[in-house]
Amino acid sequence: MSKALIQDIFSNPEEWEETALPATDKDLLVLTERLLEFEIPTQVFFQAIAIAAYDSASAFRYFDNYLATTKKKNKIRNLLLSRSRKNFENN
Repeated sequence: MSKALIQDIFSNPEEWEETALPATDKDLLVLTERLLEFEIPTQVFFQAIAIAAYDSASAFRYFDNYLATTKKKNKIRNLLLSRSRKNFENN
């Protein structure tokens, strides 16, 4: 009976859950190198490292989301600045 139960558990891969794994030393090194490529606030750096202590993949996602948000904000800011310059030059 237990053999059937074990087979049933492993027979349906759709129900498997991803397990959060803490970052290895190599993962921390890679994450740190990526973080240092950009000028980021110290708080973001430490938050990513703290997340990595519990879940390596989440730390990388956190940093990628931070970069995407920052880039989007900068694009909007640059667009608004260019529009205001054009309006100023036209006046």
